[in-house]
Amino acid sequence: MNNHSPARGPLDGYLVVDLSRALAGPHAGMMLADLGARVIKVETPGTGDDTRGWGPPFVGPEETPQATYFLSCNRNKESIALDLKSEDGAAVLTDLVRRADVLVENFRPGVLDRLGFPPARLHELNPRLVILSISGFGHDGPEATRSGYDQIVQGEAGLMSLTGSGAGDPQRVGVPIADLLSGMYGAFGLLAALLERERTGKGQVVRTSLLAAVVGVHAFQGTRHTVAGEVPAAQGNHHPSIAPYGLFSCREGMVQISVGSERLWEAFAAAFGIDASRAEFADNAQRVRNRPALVAAVEHAFADIEAEPLLEKLRAAGIPAGKVRTLDEVYAWEQVRSQGLVVDVEHPVLGTVSLPGPPLRFFDAMQGTESTRRVHAAPPLLDEHGDAIRRWLAGSPQPAAAESTEA
Repeated sequence: MNNHSPARGPLDGYLVVDLSRALAGPHAGMMLADLGARVIKVETPGTGDDTRGWGPPFVGPEETPQATYFLSCNRNKESIALDLKSEDGAAVLTDLVRRADVLVENFRPGVLDRLGFPPARLHELNPRLVILSISGFGHDGPEATRSGYDQIVQGEAGLMSLTGSGAGDPQRVGVPIADLLSGMYGAFGLLAALLERERTGKGQVVRTSLLAAVVGVHAFQGTRHTVAGEVPAAQGNHHPSIAPYGLFSCREGMVQISVGSERLWEAFAAAFGIDASRAEFADNAQRVRNRPALVAAVEHAFADIEAEPLLEKLRAAGIPAGKVRTLDEVYAWEQVRSQGLVVDVEHPVLGTVSLPGPPLRFFDAMQGTESTRRVHAAPPLLDEHGDAIRRWLAGSPQPAAAESTEA
């Protein structure tokens, strides 16, 4: 029995105009596209989105190389190239705005105003429009005009001070996490604004920044400072508040364990011959304070066991554990594929390519049938849909709300 019903997604019928480039805005736009929205990506003629040139790696024919960076954040979109400083580009954007539900932009504060499309003008054209605006450091305040790039913000927002082997070894996260989080926060905010629009009939401006997104996920590290007055520092691959929790060496390898309760600690200690009654291991607070002695005891217990048998022993004892996989191992892992986290798309230059898939799934609560969107479109070529979009605008009537606003 096929328990998957075909669907385009919960945002089917919504139109998004995506003026953003690089990663933060495009990631938000891709999230909306994955959910079924029609996303029209507006790009600079000739060069397109910055990420079309970010590489290597590039793949495909030498005469039409495709950047894998661009492929990572633009699936399910259409592309039109517009010079927004020209009369024609401004006119086409105006037509798009009149029909759109959402506009996404991540220009530096003031750029869209100088192009002739400040928020007030956009809402004159379309009072129902929800605008998502992502900046580097915020749209106001003393440093609002700074350019925001992911690694700079990771440092400025404190994340690099928490990441690395120790206080003198600040490290960036291995993906552009500030960009990705601001895109996710932005998508979350604009969905809330769309929901409110159902009650009020009016759109609004949703603003976030790379800075806000990183500070917003400081979590317990933030309250260690704001409440307890501590200044957290990087301490490698061990949890600052739970022990044992982290990456441990064994014979010819490493494993990760998470012993997050006293029940688990007792089970772990019994399985591996560790004296749980030692005063320095009496409770989690003592184990955190005496982490070096704890790590030494755990790694002594692991020293003669190879990684795979050790993981089996940990599982048998009920201890959460895992390995550190490389990305080739991740994408070959059946659990990843079972969750739809790899999707195949047909690219006009590359043919069939596999992309990391969307992380959300949808189900009917009564029947259990899955309605997750399964058919995805490849990231577009520059201006691939330009002619079709212009024809659609020419034949599509202007919404009545926009007409009455300008009357």
